Amino acid sequence: MTDIIEEIQQIQRQTEEMYLDSKDSEFVLLKPGQDSDRPGKQE
Repeated sequence: MTDIIEEIQQIQRQTEEMYLDSKDSEFVLLKPGQDSDRPGKQE
């Protein structure tokens, strides 16, 4: 069981690092992307 727990924690750490690395570019893609796709329809 401890091996599995350690493995999960390692994966979580890797995922967190990946998330932190890609957080900025992801939010740039998601949030402003939706606005700039159709700026006229929202206003």
